[in-house]
Amino acid sequence: MHRQGQDRLQLGELLVSRGLIDSKQLQQALEEQRSRPKRKLLGEILIELNLVTDEQIIETVAASYGVPYVKLNPRLADPRVTETLPRDFIEEHAVLPLYRVEGVLTVAVSELENLFLMEEIERLAGCKIQIVASSATDIRSTIRSYLADANVFVIDDIYEDIDDQDFSIVEKQVTDLGDLELIAGQSPVVKLVNYIIYSAVQDRASDIHIEADDHMSRVRYRVDGRLFIKINPPYQMHPAIVSRIKIMSKLDIAERRLPQDGDIQVRLDGRPIDLRVSTMPGKYGEKIVIRIIDNRNSIVPLEKLGLSPVTLQQWREVISHPNGVVLVTGPTGSGKSTTLYSVLKELSTDELNISTVENPVEATLPGINQFQTNEKAGFTFAKALRALLRQDPDILMVGEIRDHETALIATQAALTGHLVFSTLHTNDAISAVTRLINMGVEPFLVAAILRGVLAQRLVRKICPHCKQKTKPSPHELKMLNCEDGVDFELYHGEGCTRCRATGYAGRIGMFELYVPDEEDCEAISRNAHMHELKEIVARKDFRTLAMDGIEKAKAGLTTLEE
Repeated sequence: MHRQGQDRLQLGELLVSRGLIDSKQLQQALEEQRSRPKRKLLGEILIELNLVTDEQIIETVAASYGVPYVKLNPRLADPRVTETLPRDFIEEHAVLPLYRVEGVLTVAVSELENLFLMEEIERLAGCKIQIVASSATDIRSTIRSYLADANVFVIDDIYEDIDDQDFSIVEKQVTDLGDLELIAGQSPVVKLVNYIIYSAVQDRASDIHIEADDHMSRVRYRVDGRLFIKINPPYQMHPAIVSRIKIMSKLDIAERRLPQDGDIQVRLDGRPIDLRVSTMPGKYGEKIVIRIIDNRNSIVPLEKLGLSPVTLQQWREVISHPNGVVLVTGPTGSGKSTTLYSVLKELSTDELNISTVENPVEATLPGINQFQTNEKAGFTFAKALRALLRQDPDILMVGEIRDHETALIATQAALTGHLVFSTLHTNDAISAVTRLINMGVEPFLVAAILRGVLAQRLVRKICPHCKQKTKPSPHELKMLNCEDGVDFELYHGEGCTRCRATGYAGRIGMFELYVPDEEDCEAISRNAHMHELKEIVARKDFRTLAMDGIEKAKAGLTTLEE
């Protein structure tokens, strides 16, 4: 007891000597401490009284012990080194292994006076340790933010470029492929894979392609729908790169004859990013494609999608229906999921029960129940949709209507008072009618439930940094239904470093919205031929995909070539 009182006095004197508190404030804190039914440490009392901060106390104590004080930064911690100590031990004692240099493990601790703790850390680590001081608050915050999930890889503080030395180091090491797992965990390979992921996110890539031919590996990014080469590591590196990615996605590195699918969760600059990994055996080694799912870019407000003001107003009226089926159509990669996420975000309120069935779940939507299908387990779109109808839903989103059973259940849901959103692969909006009928939905039911169909494509936007005016050619004037001699200007991108000399940066949607009226519904009910239905629509003020694209070219958003 005497020892504890002496320690408290020493801390108080240290704080006074450093000018952080005065003698009167120290006495106030000691009296407050004595009045408490449960004894608290002096430092805790001082913090409660707002006389000092947790950081000031640990910095003062560190100075008295001659131990360096460290303001924790997540970049200081090597995720592999944190595994040196058991996770429960780290959380219980607020300690954090940071890095290992020449066999000495540097550990951040907050209880410098606890000699038994130091001995236990050394015993568990199995090596010499060097202590640095940090506040318990900082340590626990780092654990929560960056080590919350042992399956999350931290990709921070990545180098701006990869130098040739990294290539040559790995090239020498990979000449013996006897232990790919060991090689894949070594620093140059880890650094290179981290760089590939980091720079892909920075370049706004949607996919990473890693492939090999007979003499080199090739890393390509898909940006704005187009692939371009990022780096060409030597061929000898390819197995190590593949193995590192397989380890991160918990795939079997020994299996090179069959395709595999996995996923990786990474934390980049503090934000979570999901990576979907697909491997495929090839002639010169496995090819890997990584789909990047960045929640920050996945959910876009409706008004930012590129809908014209008139179409946006009509679309909002369509999605406001209390029941029915609303479809978004287009080929793979045309932005259908992004549009549906934007719709659900706009509709989401505490008063509505909104559920989605997806494969895979591509972005997290707060306040919305999201479910992922599992074909191998028999959890199909149809089965999930049938189960959700027993969950008192208001709005349902089905990732895709791909078969007769799913189409019928979606129809049943719409007829029983639910609003159902989904996607179809069709070339235009009106063709969705034929697709539903071909799936076995009766024409009169299609007419009864279909509220609207939004067809879309994505086109590249002109780079704003190298955008230039240009005179349209005779062919372009013909596309625009303009006569020769008409004073008219279009725009194009000259190409610059910002857009990698492409003249384009980012993408925007082209849309056509089909909202069936009474005349359309009558034609659909009697299963009119598609040509007749299109003729009926053509007589009205219907804005096609091509018309929307031309308007965007006239406005200088994209080019006629796109």
